[in-house]
Amino acid sequence: MPLLMTQSIFRPLLALSLVVAAGHGFAQAPAVAQAGVPQVLVPTGSRPAPPVAVPRAVPAAAAYGLPYPWRLHVTITTFWIGELPSARNPVANLKSSWDQNWVVNYGGYDDPEPAKRLANFTSGEFRPKAFLPKLNPFYVALPYNDVVSSHQHKAEASRVIPWFGRLRPQPGETVCKDRWLQIYNGSRSCYAQWEDCGPWVTDDWEYVFGSKPPQTTQNGSAGLDVSPAVRDYLALQSGKKVHWRFVEAAQVPNGPWKKYGGSSGSGTPQPLLAVGQGQLDHADLETQRRYMEYLRKLRDADYLKQPLSGTPH
Repeated sequence: MPLLMTQSIFRPLLALSLVVAAGHGFAQAPAVAQAGVPQVLVPTGSRPAPPVAVPRAVPAAAAYGLPYPWRLHVTITTFWIGELPSARNPVANLKSSWDQNWVVNYGGYDDPEPAKRLANFTSGEFRPKAFLPKLNPFYVALPYNDVVSSHQHKAEASRVIPWFGRLRPQPGETVCKDRWLQIYNGSRSCYAQWEDCGPWVTDDWEYVFGSKPPQTTQNGSAGLDVSPAVRDYLALQSGKKVHWRFVEAAQVPNGPWKKYGGSSGSGTPQPLLAVGQGQLDHADLETQRRYMEYLRKLRDADYLKQPLSGTPH
């Protein structure tokens, strides 16, 4: 089936997903509550949604296109675009591992001082007061870089990165930049994009894509750097622990993490669409199809639970 025709079929189904998800208070496949398992929020807009339980492993969710596991109890540190070197951050963040003009492309210095930032759940503004960012202010760093040069990937990249094969990158073309993560702090979750490498190391694939703890012992064995916007949305500070997992672009709900990120030819910031995946590839469409099927089953199950016509409520 042609891709355009497939996308046209999925538009009404996506609308159905939003309606059904809103009725259940979540934007992704739900999970069965288990004792001792964190309650995870999956907001569908600027305001937090009611919590839903997410177990350590959800076979049903994996079957419907949600295959990425949660990485639990990971220590975070805060970093920001334009950060200068310090004892806790020996490398300046004037450029990223994949963007030599990171500060310029972002639009300026992502000042972390709370007094110089907006953090408003009603408006969805989580950004510096001084300017409108041209890139997504919800960004993170993970300690792995898939490329060694502009012409070469690391030897293990094609083997360990789950989405490498279906993207078929050119030699030296990163498949990690702009990937989406869901991050949960104990009461609320948000979404952010992978935009840099760290903390401390850039070769820890066994942690990022495997099941081992982070290699580094610095900063409390930190395994995730988060931006000031992520920090403010989740009320975090360096040294705190979170849970995180990868998600596909098609699974990311609307929220402040989609407010900025695109840029027109004039340099005027535009709403973020699907950064990193300008169009849904076939794998994303298949993920969406399975998710729509899952939501239909939820809808039908709820319908069967309702009393018959004429029966008192």
